[in-house]
Formats: sequence, C-alpha cells, structure tokens
Amino acid sequence: MGRRPEELARGIRSVLDQEGVEVDVACVGNGWDPATAEPPLPPEVRTVHLPENLGIPAGRNRGVPHVSGEVLFFLDDDAFLPSARFLADGCRVLAEHPDLGLVQPRVVDPTGLTAPRRWIPRIRKGDPARSSDVFSCWEGAVLMPRAVFEATGGWADPFFYAHEGIELAWRVWDTGHRAWYAGDLEAAHPVIDPARHEYYYRLNARNRVWLARRNLPLPFVPLYVGSWTAIQVLRWFRDPAALRAWFGGWRAGWREDPGPRRPLRWRTVWRMTLAGRPPVI
Repeated sequence: MGRRPEELARGIRSVLDQEGVEVDVACVGNGWDPATAEPPLPPEVRTVHLPENLGIPAGRNRGVPHVSGEVLFFLDDDAFLPSARFLADGCRVLAEHPDLGLVQPRVVDPTGLTAPRRWIPRIRKGDPARSSDVFSCWEGAVLMPRAVFEATGGWADPFFYAHEGIELAWRVWDTGHRAWYAGDLEAAHPVIDPARHEYYYRLNARNRVWLARRNLPLPFVPLYVGSWTAIQVLRWFRDPAALRAWFGGWRAGWREDPGPRRPLRWRTVWRMTLAGRPPVI
C-alpha cells in the first residue's frame, strides 16, 4: 500500500540478491501505484497497480500472472530474506520432496526480539527450529510450486484479511500434497504490536465461518464453526466489546456470500486426521 517504502525496498533487494536461482519480481500496489515509489524500485521489478485496495489475498493473486517461473514466492512488504541462499535452499527442498506443495519458513525478528508463538503454524508450538507438517501458514513468506498454487485456486480473494493461510494450506492438502513448516529456513519480520481492534475481530469471525462454508464437507461445517465459537467465548468473555465485534462478523459470515464452495474430499479429511489435525478445530 506504499506505507513502508524503506521496508519494501529492503524486501525487494533481498529477493534480487538471491543466489543460485533466477528471479522474476513483481510488486503489487493495493490502492497504490508502485511505479511512484520513493525510493524508486529497481528497473527489473515489474509493477502492478491496483487502483482499489482489494485486500491482501486478492493482491497476491493479481501479481501471479505478471511473473514467470515454476516456483512462486510471496513476500510481504515488511519482511525480507536474511540469507542470499534462501530461495535456492527452498527450491531444493521442493525438488527433493515433490509431495510438498507449500513451504513456510521460520520467522525471526531482525533485531533479536523473541518471535511470537503465533508465527509457528501448529497447535503444539514446541521448538521453532523443528520442521513439521502444518495445516495453516503465516502468509508473509510462502514458497509454492506454481502448478500446486494453480490447482488450489489461489488465495481466497473475498477474505480481504485473516485466515487466507488456513484455506490455502487446506487446499494444498486437497491436491494430494502437504503443507510444510521449514524450521531450517529463515525469513525476517519485525515483531509488531498485536493489539486487536474491532475490524480484526469482525474479519476473524466472518472468515472462520467462510472457511467452513467454502471448504468443509457439510457435516463438518457446524462442528468447525461451533468449536471456534466456544473457543472465542472462553477467550474473550471478559471483553464484551471484542465479543460484540466478533459475533457481528460471525453473523456476517452466514449472511454474506463467501464465494465459490469447493469442499475438501473425504480422502483429504482422512489424511489430515491421520496427520494429527482433523478439520474440526
């Protein structure tokens, strides 16, 4: 959105400086024209101007047709790659393990602050350097084979913000691949204040309902939404304002159109269950 010019320049430079791979870079401006960036973007970077802010997942999707290559890498404007071998190492992981359809790296703060546990996309967080299968992803740095990305249908356009990483990981599993948290790969992102606001609570709830409506077999829809409703009530019962905003989004999730429905195959539900994460919570 053009609000972090220095961080954007740092992130793009960290991609252009990658060794052992050829990179083709597009910068998508959501409601902003990256061609007007100050400092100017390097001439080899393609710019994509979206006159209206379409939201984070839709913005990522709009960039894909503007780059070539068999592997896609999505990087937020406030993140960067501390190692010049990151992409080569990530592509090697994909080549050696063709059953992987998504790789999220371990995320570290560049100043040495302790990274929040929410950046590890599994219930039992454990050692952040431990790699594992996952069923969601931190969306700020994601590596995928283009063929798998296209098979998933891409990021969830209507979501605007929140939980698009869960849907993408679910759909990766539905292609017959696995989503992977790579604790031995590092991306850098500053620790930010996790203060919540009404808009966050609303989209968090709406998109939880949309996740179920778009992706789950019908018997699982009430189970998934019901479990998350119970969790949020227990989490925020002492914060009536947060609950009011959350339930406002919850109601919107049932009333508003979430976009095309594409339920997971029962085989995928079984694979996820065997891997330790049935799509119930």
